[in-house]
Amino acid sequence: MKVIQRVAYYGAGFIVGLIILFFFLGGKKTSCDYGFDARTLKNIRSKKIEFSAEGETLRKRLQLDTAAIHTILKTGDVDFSETDRALDSCKIYLIDGTIKEQKLQLRIQNCNKAATVLAIEERN
Repeated sequence: MKVIQRVAYYGAGFIVGLIILFFFLGGKKTSCDYGFDARTLKNIRSKKIEFSAEGETLRKRLQLDTAAIHTILKTGDVDFSETDRALDSCKIYLIDGTIKEQKLQLRIQNCNKAATVLAIEERN
């Protein structure tokens, strides 16, 4: 078998495999969240987001809507060095993110059924 034929067979099989893969996984919400940040943020996003009294006051003062908070929870970075993960029931995470060229840091308490935004701070 010539090299050109091998490349043609390989290419045809590869294309058929891609078509089958896109057919089966095309409509599903599949993601590859294997990093620590991605798994933590996905876990928080999967729960109901609530605001403490202080968190709600700070959100209004900074003129942020809930869509901005969800954007930070989608694209932000978890600061594990400042995070309190030793707690048994509800862990507290610090999440850094940027909205409209404004650097923010969220302090979120992640419990079993809900995630509560405790504080929002502006960073320079």
